[in-house]
Amino acid sequence: MIDLEQLLARELSLQPMQVRNALQLRKEGGTVPFIARYRKERTGEMDEVQLHALFDRHTYLTELEERKAAILESIEKQGKLTEDLRRQIEATIQKTELEDLYLPYRPKKRTRATVAKEKGLEPLADAIRAANTPAVTEFDLPAAAAPFVSEEKGVPTIEDALAGAGDILAEEIAENAAHRGHLRTYLYENGTFTSDVKPEHAAGTTKFEMYRGFKAKAKDIHPHNVLALMRGEKENVVAFSLTFDEEVVFAYLRDAAVHAAAPSLRAFYEALVRDAFERLMRPSLVGEVRALCKESAERESITTFESNLRQLLLSPPAGMKPTLGIDPGLRPGCKIVVLDATGKFVAHATIYPHKSPGERTAAVQTLTDLIRAHEVELIAIGNGTGGRETESFVTEVLAAMDRKPVRVMVNEAGASVYSASPIARGEFPDLDVSVRGAVSIGRRLQDPLAELVKIDPKSIGVGQYQHDVDQRLLRKRLEETVESCVNYVGVDVNTASRELLKYVAGVNTTIAKNVVAYRNEHGPYKSREELRQVPKFGPKTFEQAAGFLRIRDGGNPLDNSAVHPESYPIAEKILADLGMTIQDVVLKPDRLASVKPGDYVTEMAGEPTVRDILDELKKPGRDPRAEFRYATFKDGVKELKDLTPGMELEGVVTNVTNFGAFVDIGVHQDGLVHVSQIADRFVQDPKSIVHVGEVVKVRVLEVNTQLKRISLTMKGDSEKKEKHERSHRPGKKGKPAEKAPRFTIEDLKRKFSNR
Repeated sequence: MIDLEQLLARELSLQPMQVRNALQLRKEGGTVPFIARYRKERTGEMDEVQLHALFDRHTYLTELEERKAAILESIEKQGKLTEDLRRQIEATIQKTELEDLYLPYRPKKRTRATVAKEKGLEPLADAIRAANTPAVTEFDLPAAAAPFVSEEKGVPTIEDALAGAGDILAEEIAENAAHRGHLRTYLYENGTFTSDVKPEHAAGTTKFEMYRGFKAKAKDIHPHNVLALMRGEKENVVAFSLTFDEEVVFAYLRDAAVHAAAPSLRAFYEALVRDAFERLMRPSLVGEVRALCKESAERESITTFESNLRQLLLSPPAGMKPTLGIDPGLRPGCKIVVLDATGKFVAHATIYPHKSPGERTAAVQTLTDLIRAHEVELIAIGNGTGGRETESFVTEVLAAMDRKPVRVMVNEAGASVYSASPIARGEFPDLDVSVRGAVSIGRRLQDPLAELVKIDPKSIGVGQYQHDVDQRLLRKRLEETVESCVNYVGVDVNTASRELLKYVAGVNTTIAKNVVAYRNEHGPYKSREELRQVPKFGPKTFEQAAGFLRIRDGGNPLDNSAVHPESYPIAEKILADLGMTIQDVVLKPDRLASVKPGDYVTEMAGEPTVRDILDELKKPGRDPRAEFRYATFKDGVKELKDLTPGMELEGVVTNVTNFGAFVDIGVHQDGLVHVSQIADRFVQDPKSIVHVGEVVKVRVLEVNTQLKRISLTMKGDSEKKEKHERSHRPGKKGKPAEKAPRFTIEDLKRKFSNR
């Protein structure tokens, strides 16, 4: 069998030591965030992307080895396992190649070939196969078939006998692993997807108009085109197929399978070769190429979703300040909640500023009283229906006040999902659904990460064809993304919800519940060590989680840092040698420049860990997210009809796809900046220029009020020209990993890896 350690090291460009140690740490219960941050010496400083790639590929190859064992046992029981076949099976490293090798031996339903064998025609097929050589210049097919004619066996004529033998030989050709591998690659490399909208759908009546007369090479088709075509096909609007040069296919099969010199035998073989492809190979190979393209598109779509979700979760927090959250509404009124500086619900009211003058006056008074009574510093207004009108109303109210809280329009996607969820019912069993939505809007301004982890990522609105992709893989990747972001930022154990805590490395739902219950019973945690008193918070959980949990006002300042408790002695020795406290270092971080990491290396902690400790001592407890910014929507622009070509606006990026970025400009309909309009240069990947939550300047190109489509451009924006890497990339300092596809398209093309 294959040496997995050596293979993984070679495939992923790692040292065997890195592979061996990382897999051992994983086996011991290590989480990816913990291993990446606190076990750099053992892994050679592998980051999260490398670790996920290693663990995913190891799982794939482990499953492959198990499948090999089952296949070898099956073939051996049939008495057909040769040493050559065993070597081929043991050497393969791709599931598709393995299944190709197994195909001729796989137990199958009755086929034309098995029926022919049941009729006793296999010896005839053997004779014809033996004659299929250049050395045999004459072969009498009818004479060879005559002995097999039998009414009793269901072979009434010579033609029936030859047809049955042809079925047996055709199936052999169709199940040949080399033939299938070659033709699968040919169809992928040279095939063309062609599509059209079905005749019953008139021009301009569907969302699939661009797929009328559409053509694209299979190997070059854009991921979003693949998913759109398949969605259109599922909705019975679009028909598409894979076209290719069939003569090239038949020429290959003739060269590979037809060797007969005898003219009649050659003609017989050429006919069965066509039958083998048309009847047995074409449907499955075309299906496999479609599946290959879909899998590649799914991976790209999921990667885009991961990137967008990461940026949204890591959106800069406005801060834990007294906040007023507003779920806007026109007829039903606006639901208002007040949250304190910890996010705790304090009060709520309903106002009707968009009805009669009397109700508007009452709304002014209510809003003013709430702001003053609770010393509100932030106002979060949902961007749904009535959002811009409510923003104008709030602006008017604030103009007459001395206290002027920061007013921000907040993307409320998913707030309604949260408000009706068991989580929301558990938090606020006595509040109306719409009031819970206002709470979510307010909290996601205070701290987006802490609030958004309560919502299914698929409901947040940053995906691309998320309902058309592998849901199991999507769920896994998004959970990894949330885990990565939560541990990158760190969690205040004295304010965190159960939903946030369960994403901390080593913490599960039960432990998260116990952490909150202990806090409610005993009051705020005073140290990380106190976590050991929590039921089921054992040594392994403490090892994995402690470095990511923060105690803001505890007795030991290191408890409010990313320094792991196991490294406190090193940090304390560094401070003692400098004759400083952490507070001193914060004021004079340049003093740390004189520290030589090598002087503090121990058996457990090497230079990478010491460097991390030094970095953390410079900024203990500092939030790693960017500084908070918000967009200012243009006054007087609230609906599509207010837009005119050439108008310059400020907006917030709400979603990034392969074909462009969607931007909220305050008119209840996001505009699209096509990838060709993102910059004054060619852009391969929009994610390299913009990210979800970013404030951008745009210019209106076109407005289609009938279809509710807005075309925008960012060209000419000097602030964007030199921006290439604004998103969080894999780092060596514990930053969250920006996920990349686990395998390249070249890998997928070569072996159709993950069938």
